[in-house]
Amino acid sequence: MKRKGERRRPESRKKRCSAHSSEAEHNKSDIYIGITDQLYFAVLQQKIKSTSERHSFCVDDELVYENFYADFGPLNLAMFYRFCCKLTKKLKSITLCRKKILFYTCGDHKKQANAAYLIGSYAVLHLHMTPEEASSLLVSKNSTYLPFRDASFGTCLYNLSILDCLHAIQKAVEFSWLDFTNFDVEEYEHYERAENGDFNWIIPGKFLAFSGPHPKSKIENGYPLHAPEAYFPYFRKHNITTIVRLNKKMYDARRFTDSGFEHHDLFFVDGSTPTDAIVRKFLNICENAEGAIAVHCKAGLGRTGTLIACYMMKHYHLTAAEAIAWIRICRPGSVIGPQQNYVEDKQAGMWTEGDGFKEKMLDEQENGKMAVTRILSGVDDITINGSNNKRTPKNEQKMELYNDEEERNGVTQGDKLRALKSKRQSRSSTGSLSQGENKIHTRSSSLSPSRCILQSSSYKASVNAPTLASQSDSRKRTRTSLPANGVANSSLCHSRLARSLGNLHVQTGDRDLLCFEPCGKPRETNCSTANRGTLTNLNTAKAHHNQASSPQAYS
Repeated sequence: MKRKGERRRPESRKKRCSAHSSEAEHNKSDIYIGITDQLYFAVLQQKIKSTSERHSFCVDDELVYENFYADFGPLNLAMFYRFCCKLTKKLKSITLCRKKILFYTCGDHKKQANAAYLIGSYAVLHLHMTPEEASSLLVSKNSTYLPFRDASFGTCLYNLSILDCLHAIQKAVEFSWLDFTNFDVEEYEHYERAENGDFNWIIPGKFLAFSGPHPKSKIENGYPLHAPEAYFPYFRKHNITTIVRLNKKMYDARRFTDSGFEHHDLFFVDGSTPTDAIVRKFLNICENAEGAIAVHCKAGLGRTGTLIACYMMKHYHLTAAEAIAWIRICRPGSVIGPQQNYVEDKQAGMWTEGDGFKEKMLDEQENGKMAVTRILSGVDDITINGSNNKRTPKNEQKMELYNDEEERNGVTQGDKLRALKSKRQSRSSTGSLSQGENKIHTRSSSLSPSRCILQSSSYKASVNAPTLASQSDSRKRTRTSLPANGVANSSLCHSRLARSLGNLHVQTGDRDLLCFEPCGKPRETNCSTANRGTLTNLNTAKAHHNQASSPQAYS
């Protein structure tokens, strides 16, 4: 009679054999791609550990795309920056110099696409490969990746490939839009949050896309809304002279114009595409603006991205896919639904107009007309080839611009996108990389004296938050709207709004170098004692002012 151990041996051998066979099957489906002699990219079925000859790492759970609906990428500029810092540190590490560096992904198809986009973009930016060279490496082992899609909840109408994103990165480097030596990742992540302004630079020094201001600073349906005055200090500091509004009236434009900004209304329906007259007028405004242009619709995504893409195609000869890809890398969720196909349809026309515009500028320079006469932005019936179109009567234009019942009372696509952005940002934060990997030109937001000091002072102020609309000691103050429910909810609303407005104001008013300055120097990692003293004096002055005067609401 056999012993128990002897009877079980054949079964255990079978299990071991089946385990080895399953591992072999997994290994057969794994894809390893050589980027350089030391750097490799892999698409694996399961996580692996580093060995004595190989250092392996994965960012599937660290750099996570925050989706609106069915969109899943590409990862934004801050996440790309963090990945570059992480990988560059490993490639320069003395302890890893004799090891193979393996960046791998073992997530679903969406995470695989984002991982391929990261390593491909790194190859273009840091390894000086062409987009075609990087893309050919990524697909060299018959590997395929999901195309990126828009931030809508319907059927996907337009596919954005990884190659499109790589071309966008290359063009951004070529035109000096992308320069990580001057990039402040903390600034980017701060201002993209809804409570801190919800804005991003698309073309540094030229276009800033932001969510539409509101008559009063308050929190509505969980989304922090900011009055026009909240943006003044940042706009002035960064030479933003022109504001273009694409949604219907939510605030009085005179609040911008009375403070020295130019303001233009170019309304078209949320989620739709602009008319040719609106595109011509937008391009005309941007071509004649003295400084940078801040563009907004309801959420600052669909309509805003569409018109900025038209300008990029005309003046930088980007393809529609390159323009959409770069805008989404800077501001995820931009250009939605039929707007994608519209931008593609406009590509050839924008290129033709751009060539004509350059020829016109060259002719004027050759004829001695170095100073181009400023064109009135209201003239929207003159095209670049001289053809005329019928203009909408003035009284009809006013009715079109200021008939705001639909967007004030109805829930539009922009409202839904803003609500989703606010909810997802309250649940999560960008990337969870180690502190040492983010030291390149960054500051720790948790240890920043300016943020800590102002947050504590604005929390004490409870209901009222300071504005820097006036630089004198007598400053106007905002009054938050009280919610209709209980006292506990109202105090939570006030504290959240005070903190968000405080962050927005101090980030702009008390710092010398802010994000996306095209010719700026690398940021300092530590705040000086002088800055702390200035902030302390500022808060002391605010405390005296609070006792001496009563709060005033924005007019």
